[in-house]
Amino acid sequence: MSIREQTLAERKGKKWYQTVPDPMVLIFLILLATYALTFVVPAGEFERVMQDGRTRVVPGSFQYLTDVAAIPPFDIFVAVPKGLNEASLYLFIVFIAGGLFHILQKSGALENAIGVAVNRVGVERRNVIITAGTFIYGFFGVAVGFENNIALVPIAVLIASAIGCSSLVGTTMAVGGIGIGFALSPINPYTVGVAQGIAELPTFSGAWLRTLLVLSSLGLLSFYICRWVVKMDFQEPDDTKAMSKELNEYHLEKRDKLTLAVFVGGLVAMLVGVFTRGWYINEIAGMFLLIAILIGIVNRLSANEIVKQMMEGASKVTAGALVIGLAASIQVILQEARIIDTIVYALSGMIQDIPLAFSAIMASVVQGVINLFVPSGSGQALVTMPILIPVADLVGMSRQLMITAFQVGDGLTNLIVPTSGGTLAMLALGRVSYEKWLKAILPFMVLVYGLSWIGLIIGHMTGY
Repeated sequence: MSIREQTLAERKGKKWYQTVPDPMVLIFLILLATYALTFVVPAGEFERVMQDGRTRVVPGSFQYLTDVAAIPPFDIFVAVPKGLNEASLYLFIVFIAGGLFHILQKSGALENAIGVAVNRVGVERRNVIITAGTFIYGFFGVAVGFENNIALVPIAVLIASAIGCSSLVGTTMAVGGIGIGFALSPINPYTVGVAQGIAELPTFSGAWLRTLLVLSSLGLLSFYICRWVVKMDFQEPDDTKAMSKELNEYHLEKRDKLTLAVFVGGLVAMLVGVFTRGWYINEIAGMFLLIAILIGIVNRLSANEIVKQMMEGASKVTAGALVIGLAASIQVILQEARIIDTIVYALSGMIQDIPLAFSAIMASVVQGVINLFVPSGSGQALVTMPILIPVADLVGMSRQLMITAFQVGDGLTNLIVPTSGGTLAMLALGRVSYEKWLKAILPFMVLVYGLSWIGLIIGHMTGY
């Protein structure tokens, strides 16, 4: 049988959602659409100035550019290796974290600990475990950040396996919880802190509405996972390693406890570095590498065995890591065409013509679209807030509500946009493909956006 005949045979009888293109194909199609957009959207830019050590946009300074040459078609393909280079931080942390968790799983310590914990709680309390896990991951998103929690995803996958669920359930619990926590955090320094600084508001003021939004959204996510994701069946094999023993057979040996102590101690050291020394992806990846080596030593692995285990772990996340690089090529095309500022300028103008009661909702939609082109939360705040804060003053919307609308639009879309390197990195470690993730999370996105928009309307009505 030829390859074409075999492919047609595999497609026959499948439903439409089972024939969605491979994530690589899907993102490459978006890349082609982005390239086509460069011929429709004119180049333009805002004037930028340095203020308080940050580059900020000057409101009202937008102008179109006439000296930007069209991008040659061949540069579509050149953008891919450039994207891989731009996303190298995410690629390397995925490879290193993949190696770390492979060593940790091979040691058996993490599986033993989760097996003991789930056995004590009781597997029949699956919904309680999922809800608790979702809120715990949500707390990490609120307090620690987004990319800083990449390494915690495989733990959720193993917890899901212990309660008889697939890797999709564990990944939704972890990525969804972290994403919601980060998106709606009342104390997010990357989005709220930067935006309130630009708006000249007290840092983290107005936290009550964001606190209500994050708690209610995490509750909604827990309910969604228990009632929908657990029951989802795409008739696709789940290659995530299941628990190898019955729950009552698990117990912790002395070496398991020492291994876990090294792992937890490393995470604590990482958090201290993040909060006190400004650590980011490179430093976190370096800490993961150190933890992996120490765990190997504790389990009496030779240097060659540690390297072998690291390579095996990295190889299992290669496909997901390459998706991150391909997605980054979209940003490369946008930057070289110099159309990002034009898109921001056009979208921000849409808010001024909307009735005041719905202007905050429209602002969140605009920010969500912009997030596809400017995936950095703090970067987006620096680009859009100098424009939208005066717009809020002009239409009679409070600056606090505009910032919350920005937070909803920017943060929530991180869960679905292919330009979010942190999300793709987490999916790679959870071994859930991008297209499978979209099938699972898109219905929830409709629900959480509806909930957030209700919150924005309440904020407007209460004079927030």
